[in-house]
Amino acid sequence: MFHRATFLAGLAALALAGCTPSMHYPNATPEQVAAARYVDSGPTKLTLYTMISNRSEAGAHSSLMISAPSQRVVFDPAGSVRASNVPEVDDVLYGVTPEVAEFYARAHARETYRVRIQSIEVPPEVAEQALRAAQAYGPVSQSFCTQATSSVLSQLPGFEGIHRTWFPRSLADQLAQMPGVTEQVLREQDSDDKQLAVAAFEQSAAADDQPSR
Repeated sequence: MFHRATFLAGLAALALAGCTPSMHYPNATPEQVAAARYVDSGPTKLTLYTMISNRSEAGAHSSLMISAPSQRVVFDPAGSVRASNVPEVDDVLYGVTPEVAEFYARAHARETYRVRIQSIEVPPEVAEQALRAAQAYGPVSQSFCTQATSSVLSQLPGFEGIHRTWFPRSLADQLAQMPGVTEQVLREQDSDDKQLAVAAFEQSAAADDQPSR
């Protein structure tokens, strides 16, 4: 039975926790995106991030890292982790180097939330299709993060069993049923303020860019 009050409460939890209006910088230019392009040397794969409250156990946010042959990106619909040195266009983050990928995951893991990280290897053409779908999706409205992420996944060959859903934990549980999925949970005790992690990452990146004396 559908309970409207439960549904609305779930949306409120998403809005408070993770699927909030993005900390948007203006969309990056094509030149900035091209300059940031990063190709991972490992297998082509998809990585689903699910942010879960340590207090209520409710899912708070969903996003998808896409390691395609052409480049690696993070589709972070209605996300709130943005850094000035990571180009973004309509909720797609570019230049996802190992350092950026680590920053992204750890910025979400803090005293109040943990991150369930699930990866699955896919053929190169499926990874490219996921990349194109994420790029074509456009900016995502508040609380629609899991709708957007599950929509991208469900249209891919081999992922027909994934159903669109509002709820992050439901999507993660669906993906867990697929063969070949590996999983880990990231826990940290950082401050609940994600922007402290963003500021630290930006400062570190700026220091690395300074010419040596």
